[in-house]
Amino acid sequence: MSTETSAAPGPFGDLLPSLFDFAEPHRTVEKMFREYCQKEIEPHNAEMDDGKILPFELIRKLANTFGIPEMVKAGFEKKLKEKNGKMDSAFGGGDPYIGAIFGKELSRVNPGFTMTLGASIGLCGGSIMAKGTPEQKRKYGLPVMTFEKIGCWGMTEPDSGSDAYALKTSAVPDGDHYILNGSKTFITNAPYADIFVIYAKMDRGKEMKKDKRLIFPFVMEKDIAGLTVSKPMHKMGMKASPTGDVFLDNVRVPKDQLLGGEETSAREQSKDVFAGEREGTPTMALGIIERCLEDSIKYAINRKQWGKPIIEFQLIQEKIAKMYVHYENVKNLLFKQIWLKMNKRKGWKEACAAKYYASAACVEVAMEAVQLMGGNGYMREYHVELLARDAKLLQIGGGTSEIQLLNVVKDLAREYGYEVTIDGSAPRKEDA
Repeated sequence: MSTETSAAPGPFGDLLPSLFDFAEPHRTVEKMFREYCQKEIEPHNAEMDDGKILPFELIRKLANTFGIPEMVKAGFEKKLKEKNGKMDSAFGGGDPYIGAIFGKELSRVNPGFTMTLGASIGLCGGSIMAKGTPEQKRKYGLPVMTFEKIGCWGMTEPDSGSDAYALKTSAVPDGDHYILNGSKTFITNAPYADIFVIYAKMDRGKEMKKDKRLIFPFVMEKDIAGLTVSKPMHKMGMKASPTGDVFLDNVRVPKDQLLGGEETSAREQSKDVFAGEREGTPTMALGIIERCLEDSIKYAINRKQWGKPIIEFQLIQEKIAKMYVHYENVKNLLFKQIWLKMNKRKGWKEACAAKYYASAACVEVAMEAVQLMGGNGYMREYHVELLARDAKLLQIGGGTSEIQLLNVVKDLAREYGYEVTIDGSAPRKEDA
């Protein structure tokens, strides 16, 4: 049975990747990009960790080195001629295998760097390019996708937690404007962002305030009156990725800055963004796992105890073998997500399941790598120390692991005609 995908070929013509591995031309890109990351990004990890430098200039250097801005601009003009202007990716002209390679290789050297990049072009820029008007795409989206400006995407609020749509940030219509009030928290890039996509609940009266469908995204620039941001938060990991709060105090947003230009409920739209974020987790997890596995094997061969390499000890062999099992499983989950995307199949429960497993596997492998190296693994001089701290956020950000499990069950139950709700308040269909 053939393992080739049935989707349309990418920039490498008819030479498609296997369902379970990258094709040879993709491997060439992987090798080239790995060398770049190790030479140009990894040496700056300590400075980014200490807050001495920000990742943005390194991001722009990366983009310019690989000609990404020119590629994006050319792709955008082509898409506009096709009258949609929708951009699938900033990398590889929309080839998801190239995007996965970039994400994986960046995460091998610094997952926080990947987080910053992904939040800007994936969440913020991707939302604008997918749902915005042509004017919004050109004015706000294109500068983000070409790395001229930094973007952030604001949904999470201090009191909303796992109930992402329980927003208190409000948008009140006022003539040709909306008045926005509220706050967002744990927003990647917020302290230094140029372009903001902010979600708010439309407020036209008390009877509508509890309707979670009345959620709309607004796009705005950092210098708009009433918008302020906090200083970067102090975090356990992902220190190369600045995170902060966004505050909105009577921000007057012109109606043409409502993303998409129409008051069409954005709940499903934001769900697509969440799905994309969750689909990206296996990419980051695979990079972390791959590097931890490689470093652990090299360490176990070179580290001697009682006169022989510690890889000779069965408990060490067990650790490495389990790391490899997780590596294989996460890699297969990643390729399943790519296959779904290339075949234009939405897989909500699949994305949630992939995020749940990949993030848990990533944390386990990173912590086992630290354990295998003992005191050395706990030291900053060894790369697994950074990877272990950064890995934990994959179980929290973009929806906690617990929420992923709930979403899987809700989607499965829906296939049987049963609607599961957290609070039990919605009408339910009886089991067939």
